[in-house]
Amino acid sequence: MLSVALLPHLNAILNAIAGCFLLAGFVFIKSGNSSAHRLCMISALIVSGLFLISYVTLRFYTPIFVFQGEGLIKIFYYILLVSHVLLAMAIVPLVLFTVLRAFKERFAAHKKIARWTWPIWMYVSVSGILVYLMLYQLYPLKTAQLM
Repeated sequence: MLSVALLPHLNAILNAIAGCFLLAGFVFIKSGNSSAHRLCMISALIVSGLFLISYVTLRFYTPIFVFQGEGLIKIFYYILLVSHVLLAMAIVPLVLFTVLRAFKERFAAHKKIARWTWPIWMYVSVSGILVYLMLYQLYPLKTAQLM
């Protein structure tokens, strides 16, 4: 059975996989390979959906930890975290609108919004990995254990 303690690690892996699909999808569309682009972006959407389920499950069972670093790294962490959280909230409707336009074959409108969606989605994926590394690997909470 999957322990809740493994979810932060799973979330980081899912973020990394989504980021890889996003990058590959970008490369494919720039090279004119729209079918490979479509496959990568649908894969990124599925992996990000799995991430969201895993993240909500984690937040349901565990508290949000206080960052253990001190000094400038703490300021950097919280700036990163705030930007990550705000953009993560914004990316959900952006992705839905972008995907909906592609499925309706409104490609001009899709391209217009994707210019905003893709970099924000990529930032959220990469910053999520950085938050994970800082919170769970570089400055882990020493006095408490996850369930």
